[in-house]
Amino acid sequence: MKDLITYIAKSIVNDPDAVSVEEETNEDGITLKLRVADDDKGRIIGKQGQIAQAMRALLRVKAAKAQKKVRLEIL
Repeated sequence: MKDLITYIAKSIVNDPDAVSVEEETNEDGITLKLRVADDDKGRIIGKQGQIAQAMRALLRVKAAKAQKKVRLEIL
């Protein structure tokens, strides 16, 4: 799941070297923390949050197959 978010984020942003994804596992499930350059935050979130919603939807599908819970935080 971390690789999926990294690939999508690097494809969207202007500075792909600044993209990093941290994965934390706890009792609630997996939390992915996506960090991008300040100038690229708008690109990742998208108009009215559409790109962020799409990335979260893809994560939900992948997590459902693995029977896990996943959250995406954009920092």
